[in-house]
Amino acid sequence: MADERLKEMSSLRRAMIRPELGAICGTVLVFVFFLLVAADTGMFSAEGAMNWGIVSAQFAIIAVGACLLMISGEFDLSVGSMIGFAGIVIAIVSVQWGWPVWLGISLAFAIAVALGALNGWLVIKTGLPSFIVTLAFLYILRGLTIFLSIATTRKTIIGGVKEAAEGDWLAPLFGGKIFNGLFVWLADMGMIDTFTRGRRAGEPIVDGIPMLMVWAIVLVIAGHWVLTRTRFGNWIYASGGDAQAARYTGVPVDRVKILMFMLTAFCATVFATCQVMEFGSAAADRGLLKEFEAIICVVIGGALLTGGYGSVVGAALGALIFGVVQQGLFFTGVESSLFRVFLGLILLLAVILNTYIRRMITGER
Repeated sequence: MADERLKEMSSLRRAMIRPELGAICGTVLVFVFFLLVAADTGMFSAEGAMNWGIVSAQFAIIAVGACLLMISGEFDLSVGSMIGFAGIVIAIVSVQWGWPVWLGISLAFAIAVALGALNGWLVIKTGLPSFIVTLAFLYILRGLTIFLSIATTRKTIIGGVKEAAEGDWLAPLFGGKIFNGLFVWLADMGMIDTFTRGRRAGEPIVDGIPMLMVWAIVLVIAGHWVLTRTRFGNWIYASGGDAQAARYTGVPVDRVKILMFMLTAFCATVFATCQVMEFGSAAADRGLLKEFEAIICVVIGGALLTGGYGSVVGAALGALIFGVVQQGLFFTGVESSLFRVFLGLILLLAVILNTYIRRMITGER
């Protein structure tokens, strides 16, 4: 009898079990739909594309960390609270204490990553589901964020970060723009109508690529490379697929999972820092529900809730779908609250599709 592992697989079946297949189809459908209903609204002008590109980048940054963590078999529900917490830390250190912004950013990253490691350590040492441990941290961090903000300023919103960041060497890495000159050159060359809807105060309306988008692209590329081209990527898949079997083959499962919790905290802090630099302020309630939006992006991208299967590219496409739909509803004048309806429906459909794919892979009935 032939070894089942050597059995040839058809091209169609190989394509069907790709994690990002559903996200690819969803992306195509979403773009086709809005091209038909919103082509004349400015949604696909350079300014409109920049709007939904920025929103998609926000989702993508936190989706990368959530994706790798879910593939390793764990969840982190404290991501949204971590966003608010990291932002308040930056604002308190730089505005209230008067320390350099680069030091505030560095401190926020150090504390957030340490808390991520603590999350992972507690999950490993207690044997409790990560859902429970990180749910507890969701409330702990949110409450601590509000307390710190009120205790230091008697307000839940701390402004003045943009002024404090002037001349700082690290702040532009999160709040600056690149390729500024390119868009000015395009305007000067008379190609402005192709790329924007005009000029404002002598400058193109789209005057550069925000670092938020750069961070999203870098994290997606790095996450995809680690997952598909490195031994550590194999360890991530193995840790989520069958942790005990992975341990028997020498995979440091505990270390892998703790590092993935640290990564989700890092991604949340990147998001928080970019947001603080963009708005020039931090708010204690920022990041609300972002943990669920990140998980939905990952599920749409093809990751299984049971771990061991998924794709960073799929998660990025899930983020792109969210960004396009959220801004598409705005451009078409549809009530924005329907975006939550869309999230629920797309999550349900994605879980059904992923369950079907898992049965194809495992042969379950």
